[in-house]
Amino acid sequence: MSVDRDCESEVVPARRRMVRAGLGGALALGVGLACGPSAASGARAGEAAVRRPRPAGPRQAWGELEAGNRRWRTFHESHPDRTGHVRRALVGGQHPFAVVLGCVDSRVPPELVFDQGLGDLLTVRSAGEVLDEAVLGSIAYGVLELGVPLIVVLGHQGCGAVAAAVHAEAGGELPAHIAYLADRIRPAIDHRLQGDARIDAAVTENVRRVRARLAAEPDLAARVADGCLAVVGARYELTSQLVRKVH
Repeated sequence: MSVDRDCESEVVPARRRMVRAGLGGALALGVGLACGPSAASGARAGEAAVRRPRPAGPRQAWGELEAGNRRWRTFHESHPDRTGHVRRALVGGQHPFAVVLGCVDSRVPPELVFDQGLGDLLTVRSAGEVLDEAVLGSIAYGVLELGVPLIVVLGHQGCGAVAAAVHAEAGGELPAHIAYLADRIRPAIDHRLQGDARIDAAVTENVRRVRARLAAEPDLAARVADGCLAVVGARYELTSQLVRKVH
């Protein structure tokens, strides 16, 4: 994938800030610190010989995910980027075109529902898409270190974490770690609704709230403002396998 030149150049200062913060050693192992313009360009040139072209920006990245989901739900998956050539090319580095923050639900693996392959998506998963410092840092890594132009917050129909938060409000007790998740989902609950409607609406509102928080994160907001990054909310329908945007 390529990003426009201005967006690409902004990745390096962000990386330097992270290195100064003490993350350099660990991050260097992930991207080889061959992330200056010349080394990165060489790695991408090698990838281009065996991989599909990368989407050029946020709009194109979302379009590729929509196309992949269309293949998935119509049983026409292409299973891209899984060949031996691709696997060998990826040893030298990665350049995913989207970060997907999804739920841990086993029925909603992002690489499958978007029909993508190795090196295409940076997936971060937590129950109910709950944000904490580890999740935020993982997302920031994709954007600031790897120049990813799109973040997708992917909720889903029938989310158990959201259901647990709704039931806990009715007086149910939860184990401590699950209560932590419920506490962070609780602001998304609409008390004017009842039963399954309350849970389903909370799934959508939770996506909106997580998307808004990510878009407001200072380092991410700066890239949204200059057009290098988009943060999209979406939900996956188990009944139809459709991914649709949440506005």
